[in-house]
Amino acid sequence: MAAQILIRRILTRLPARRTATILAMAGVFALSGCGGHSYNWGWYVVSPLDSRGLKNLAFLADGMIATVTLSLVAIAISVVLGAGLSIVGLSRVPALRALNRVYVEVFRAIPVLVLLLWVYYGLPVVAGIQFSVMAAGIATLALSDAAFESEIFRAGIQSVALGQSEAAMSLGLTRWQTMRFIVLPQAIRRILPALGNQFVYVLKMSSLISVVGYQELTRRAQELVLIEYRPLEIYTMLVIEYLLLILVVSWLVRRLEARMAAGR
Repeated sequence: MAAQILIRRILTRLPARRTATILAMAGVFALSGCGGHSYNWGWYVVSPLDSRGLKNLAFLADGMIATVTLSLVAIAISVVLGAGLSIVGLSRVPALRALNRVYVEVFRAIPVLVLLLWVYYGLPVVAGIQFSVMAAGIATLALSDAAFESEIFRAGIQSVALGQSEAAMSLGLTRWQTMRFIVLPQAIRRILPALGNQFVYVLKMSSLISVVGYQELTRRAQELVLIEYRPLEIYTMLVIEYLLLILVVSWLVRRLEARMAAGR
């Protein structure tokens, strides 16, 4: 019941143009079953007008909540870790800059799925560390995304004019105070679109966590396929739900951009 209410709230809060896009896409998929193809479409399995379909949609919506929760926690950790790594990478100490470069190059090079399998299956053997399915997913996404966040923050920090830092330090601010009150606020405003893109990236990559059994959106769709034997209809709904999530995130990021621009 909570999942059904969540779906209605999201659709009512979306701008009309985005809602129309989602509905149009759903209509295209639905009409694809009206042609002369031999496949016998059964949209009732995901129809909100059918009690069985409504139950299946609620089952998928619970997976959507799990996907959003996992992604939000992972992106929060990766942003903090990435910001710290970027500051380390801009340090005057060569060893710290080398540490930043090694981390970024290593974790950007490892595919997310490979890293997930190593964290979940490899760490218990190598280090005796056993993560739960959700913890392994969060750790994998956060570690991988932090490498990209680090480069984004570094570019944002370096885009702030050096004269502002020099002026702040001439007024008696420490390097940390200068970074906190002068540089970072301007850098975050400039890199906000890139941070939004990374959140979209994490949302999509969270589907890989289904490989180790986490009950997120993709995993639930796979389980529903095994129950209903209607893969095309269910995977079509999966596409629409991911589209819905991405459109919501994009809309929120643009709203935040507009608000921060207005306050500048």
